[in-house]
Amino acid sequence: MTSCAAPPELSGTGTSMRRGACPSLAAPMQTGDGLLVRLRPAADGLTPAEVKALAGAAAACGSGIIEITARGNLQIRGLTAASVSSLAAAVGEARIAVAEGVAIETPPLAGFDPGEIADPRPLAQALRAAISGARALRLAPKLSIIVDGGGRFHLQDMIADLRLSAIVRDKSVFWLLSIGGTARSATPIALLKAREAVAAVMDVLAELNALGPAARGRDLDADRLRQLWPSDMDLPPAGDGGRPLPPAGIHAFGGASIVLGLGLAFAQTDADNLTAFIRQAEELGASEIRLAPRHGLFVLGLSSEAAALAQHLAYANGFLVSCDDPRNHIATCAGLACASALMDTKATAALMVEEAPDLLDGSLIVHLSGCRKGCARPAASPLTLVGAPSGYALVVNGTASVAPSAYRDETGIGSALAALNGLVRQNKDAGESALSCLTRLGTARIAQAFEQG
Repeated sequence: MTSCAAPPELSGTGTSMRRGACPSLAAPMQTGDGLLVRLRPAADGLTPAEVKALAGAAAACGSGIIEITARGNLQIRGLTAASVSSLAAAVGEARIAVAEGVAIETPPLAGFDPGEIADPRPLAQALRAAISGARALRLAPKLSIIVDGGGRFHLQDMIADLRLSAIVRDKSVFWLLSIGGTARSATPIALLKAREAVAAVMDVLAELNALGPAARGRDLDADRLRQLWPSDMDLPPAGDGGRPLPPAGIHAFGGASIVLGLGLAFAQTDADNLTAFIRQAEELGASEIRLAPRHGLFVLGLSSEAAALAQHLAYANGFLVSCDDPRNHIATCAGLACASALMDTKATAALMVEEAPDLLDGSLIVHLSGCRKGCARPAASPLTLVGAPSGYALVVNGTASVAPSAYRDETGIGSALAALNGLVRQNKDAGESALSCLTRLGTARIAQAFEQG
């Protein structure tokens, strides 16, 4: 059993209120429900025993609420200054290595998915070592690098400062270096062989370092960088920008390779449900758990029959188990657990599932943001609902921070969501998606339905 008495040698953990800082064990972030810690495991995955240890520590040291973020990191909520130290001790006792420094992200099934163009892990590891050895670098706290080898659960839709994407040219694998944005919006810089990629990224990081500790990929001079690696080959985009599947479902990868994917309903689970499921999955043969972007996790090591049984057990413990569950298509922040929030995003999400199922056909992500910061989804969404002092603000085709298209008071949100649902249901052509229908109808029609419904 995990104790939350703070070991004297670990006391004095600092807290951070800066949104630009990452809430690590060394610098937890103050939120509305206590302190928040975010963990990035250094290994590809966690063993069932490690997951159970983390869940036990979350229950003993915090509120028991566990989140997996849109980028696939694990968050533990409801901590105190004293209990953060005990959480750190529990992580150490479980021998869970936590990644520090610049976030270098690879697809959740890297090295396992036979459909990937190249295994990105060796390149990512070489980058980590090079950056760790460059003591003079002073980089933005949230700077991120993606090394994407492709595959079914690629990272093309994830925003990054720097991106290395595997591409096949003339039957050879190259790594496309690009800066800023998603794969679709990033600016391509150079096509590189694996042996050139680490040095090239370090050169780009040196450019960022020269710009100052707040500089991000979008601040770089792309034309100047291209001159460092001239090439006769055309620079393609880093990908087609297509969204990967939600993690939830049983995924077959050929032969006996089966992966059970689960989603966290509105990005959260609790320690009791997670522990109960992991214990059951371990008894069925689960050997590894990998955290996944879009608030999910993958269970490896199960047979086809065991995966089907584990899927039923996961559903009983509150997890999303199928890609057609409408809750997959709502992105929510912590809501009232955050001191900045003006909306109970979890309750509003549940209301949306009930009142507006036609919006949740998988063609778009609806973003529910407790305030204008838009933490759950920095990118623009077709529909974003934002907490406002007077009720709810609706942003069409924008982020939570832009000027809203419509407002609705607190008491009218149910009928407003039902009106948006009716707008789609009554105007959608046969075979048309909700996104296509909303795009065709336009902002004015959407805003009118929201305000008058």
